[in-house]
Amino acid sequence: MTTTASEPTLTGDERALLATIAGVLGDDGLRTAAYGRATYRRDASFLNAEPLAVAAPGAVEEAAQVLRACRDHGVPFTPRAAGTGLAGGATPVGEDRRPLVISTARMDRIVEIDVAGRRAYVEPGAVNLRLGQAAARHGLRFAPDPASQIAATLGGNVATNAGGIHVLTYGVMSQHVLAVDVLDTDGVRHTFDGTLPEQAGLDVRGLTVGNEGTFGLVVGAWLRLLPAPPHVATLLAGFGSLTDAADAVSAIVTSSRLPDAVELMDARAISLVEDYAHAGYPMDAEAVLLLEYEGLPAGVEAGIGQAEQLVTEHGASTVTRAADSAQRARIWKGRKAVAGAIAKVAPDYYLQDVVVPRSRLAEMLAEVLAIGEREDLTILNVLHAGDGNLHPFVLFDRREEGVLDRVLAAGHDIVAAALRLGGSLTGEHGVGVEKRDFLCDVFGEDGLEVQRRVRRAMDPTGLSNPHKILPTPAGCAESRSTMVPKGAWV
Repeated sequence: MTTTASEPTLTGDERALLATIAGVLGDDGLRTAAYGRATYRRDASFLNAEPLAVAAPGAVEEAAQVLRACRDHGVPFTPRAAGTGLAGGATPVGEDRRPLVISTARMDRIVEIDVAGRRAYVEPGAVNLRLGQAAARHGLRFAPDPASQIAATLGGNVATNAGGIHVLTYGVMSQHVLAVDVLDTDGVRHTFDGTLPEQAGLDVRGLTVGNEGTFGLVVGAWLRLLPAPPHVATLLAGFGSLTDAADAVSAIVTSSRLPDAVELMDARAISLVEDYAHAGYPMDAEAVLLLEYEGLPAGVEAGIGQAEQLVTEHGASTVTRAADSAQRARIWKGRKAVAGAIAKVAPDYYLQDVVVPRSRLAEMLAEVLAIGEREDLTILNVLHAGDGNLHPFVLFDRREEGVLDRVLAAGHDIVAAALRLGGSLTGEHGVGVEKRDFLCDVFGEDGLEVQRRVRRAMDPTGLSNPHKILPTPAGCAESRSTMVPKGAWV
């Protein structure tokens, strides 16, 4: 428990807390050295903060003892799963006290797959893709499929109400969570809702999904499984302009046959991933649409035929239908590879997450391009276009003098533009630290106070993931529409 000269001196409560946790978890379950803490300073965002230490319980009772120790010594904690979040939700922010990071990585079992009940019980550290693979062996599927599903954990998906490529028809995580097990700051386990399709009483489950760790620690969940579709068809269409592609999206989603996925990528994204994925994207296109239809063969064929007609009417220069499952996998591999492929052209990126009405996609894309030019930044765009959810990637090199100020200015302006066009400041990544103070302009003080009261009811101690989601009244008065509070990034 010793500290180096370069590290902050531990308080008595902090020393006592770490001694208690060491007795519960042993050396393998507690990291206190600077090197061991380093990878827990941030999630997949570029927001950084120094944790007190990292505790990794392997079972619910161990986690409960850790939480009780935090309560007894007044030390805040930040739940963390795989750290794939993009809004700083797992960044251990503390204004006067460094939080303890509680990692759920060791609680990673898929405990039960109930085939007859079409449900699964999972621990928070279980990886999204593993559940999908396990369900597939029984002719079932888990629908939420974020691009990070190869690494993202289900506890993190619950905490952030994650979405994914097939969100258009299947919805975000809350539509697939039947019940959530949460440990409060007293280490008491609560089950919110149950395993029936519909539950009586207050929808506390609905409040819990997406709370970003501010209600306690998610230690398990019953998740809904769906029958695997009997037939799937995927279409790739290339366009000469972003506007044509955006207009095609509006036509497709208002047609008589709604696709199960509608993704849009711009020319920069196309160029970035094609060498890696060999997806067959047209390299001369300014944008591509990826469309997928699932269901009974007759309905799928009718939908894909209608889509081919609509994209052609809206200026598609190339239209390719995946011939088999291998080609379909390559097409989607390209879409999911964007974040990883960025390393070829830039050491850092800042990924935004905003939503606009589908009818205003073209306007919003034009705004994003103008913001990139104004701030002298390269921005590439990928979209869950079917539900108007944009993900602009702002590429940069943090070693460049003053670049972070320009990056944050671009992020601020992207969110402001989305709100001005009648949209939302987040679609699936959450609020975290990144957009906390922007909520002042979204809800108003009365709406925020209602949410604060709910949070206090769920966590009266205020120790559970502090300084996330909700701004303080003083923060609203002092700094409205702020993108990432100063001091939360380095």
